[in-house]
Amino acid sequence: MKEVTVQELKNMIENKDDFQLIDVRESFEYEVSHLNGLNIPLGGLLIEVDKVAKDKPVIVQCRSGKRSAQAILLLEQQGFSNLANLKGGIVAWKEEIDPSIDVY
Repeated sequence: MKEVTVQELKNMIENKDDFQLIDVRESFEYEVSHLNGLNIPLGGLLIEVDKVAKDKPVIVQCRSGKRSAQAILLLEQQGFSNLANLKGGIVAWKEEIDPSIDVY
């Protein structure tokens, strides 16, 4: 499974790269803090699979990287091959990039 680090994601955001960020945490977690990704909770991912881009890189994130890894496995079964897991999730983002954000 392809992974990107939080520093790589930060660079992609700063460079305005064309990619999609999907946050598979629950809505209440997303409300506490987020990285401006599209919130599609893991449990509803296959219902909302049409919202996932197929024509550009997609980075999937959660709190620590475990649910996003599950999401990638589900999406790969649907034929997606443009996916990367955010290594360490939003916890790593807080530790390495922005210590001011709250993490549920």
